[in-house]
Amino acid sequence: MDELASGLRSRIESKSAIIGIVGLGYVGLPLARAVLDAGYQVIGYDIDQSKIDAIKAGRPYIHHLGQEFFDRLKSQGSFEATTDASALARADAILLCVPTPLGAHKEPDLTYVLDSTRLVAKTLRKGQLVVLESTTYPGTTRDEMGPILDATGLKRNEDYFLAYSPEREDPGSAGRSAAVIPKLVGGTDPVSGQIALELYKRIVASAHLVSTAEVAESAKLLENIFRCVNIAMVNELKMVFDRMHIDIWEVIAAASTKPFGFMPFYPGPGLGGHCIPIDPFYLTWKAKEVGLPTRFIELSGEIYTHMPHWVVDKVQAALNDHGKAVKGADVLVLGVAYKKNIDDGRETPAAEIIEFLIERGARVGYHDPHIPRFPRMRDHDIVLHSEALTPERLAAADAVVIVTDHDAVDYAAVVKHAKMVVDTRNAVRAAGVTLPDPSGAGPRVVGA
Repeated sequence: MDELASGLRSRIESKSAIIGIVGLGYVGLPLARAVLDAGYQVIGYDIDQSKIDAIKAGRPYIHHLGQEFFDRLKSQGSFEATTDASALARADAILLCVPTPLGAHKEPDLTYVLDSTRLVAKTLRKGQLVVLESTTYPGTTRDEMGPILDATGLKRNEDYFLAYSPEREDPGSAGRSAAVIPKLVGGTDPVSGQIALELYKRIVASAHLVSTAEVAESAKLLENIFRCVNIAMVNELKMVFDRMHIDIWEVIAAASTKPFGFMPFYPGPGLGGHCIPIDPFYLTWKAKEVGLPTRFIELSGEIYTHMPHWVVDKVQAALNDHGKAVKGADVLVLGVAYKKNIDDGRETPAAEIIEFLIERGARVGYHDPHIPRFPRMRDHDIVLHSEALTPERLAAADAVVIVTDHDAVDYAAVVKHAKMVVDTRNAVRAAGVTLPDPSGAGPRVVGA
């Protein structure tokens, strides 16, 4: 064991180690960039041939990473993109960056993690490090992945090493690339944790070792549950203050003047992305094994799943105030990505908002400068394409609903040409647009 561990450490330290990355999506590809920038050779594996073809053609499929990065992947000899899993046998460390979705009843779906682990097991050899990066419940790395890899006949923590290091991607946020976000590392034994630490501290700005993989798994859940609970709370306050005719955005700004004991969170039309709406339920499910409820998490889930209904109710009320029924109304949704300035539509609240509007009889279109076609999802199949945001299209809509506050949208033009704007993100005021006098002529801008 000591010889295998020291040999792997030596290759990591000299940067002669080859790093395999399984999954070239929103987590794996930014990680690949950080690993390449650190000076390692990378084997990028994905089951999706279209991603491999795009990389080899230098064609971006995650646009916020930029054309320059995809040009580099195409030409850089130290990066190999493949759908051939046998190539992973050459890797000294294999990092799994695969989805961890929820099942139909909000139970953890480890299909991708377990399938990827079985794939790695086929070529597992002595001296390899395997690290899971996907968000999951405590015990996944040790109790779910470990037995699959042990079934190869190699001994965990002796012949091969197993650790967990949760991804902390923040897509599209300036200054928050994978290379600068601190990493947590926890091994299934001290040696595995130390080896993983030696790798990550050469890839990212700082890496922090915790005592076990379970601590690292739990810390990732805490990070996302913290956001989930607080976003749910501020959304609940938005509905309460709205009934009291108090501006939630002004309340948040006022509370933010306190230099301690307060952290601002902001309301919206619902939660989206692959983390906040999903990850808390991994702990809810696991907690049932020890017979304890997770009331905060479950209540938060109830609140944020209600928000798309709240938005549609606000649209309907605003239309009624203008003497227009929602049935037959022309509604234009601005932004369908789950957050601003990215092309990621996973779990976007726009899907439910659009479907609820259609159910009530509205004719719905959307504009998103980053998503030309509405993305297919497991629970939604909306066949729409982004429309050009012209003065004529804005004027034709009975209501314009801002769901995602992309910077590329000209909100002054939206207010100028639209009959009515329902703003779920405070985008109009945040852009510095002067709001029309509610008692005078011009479009009505409604917060939601």
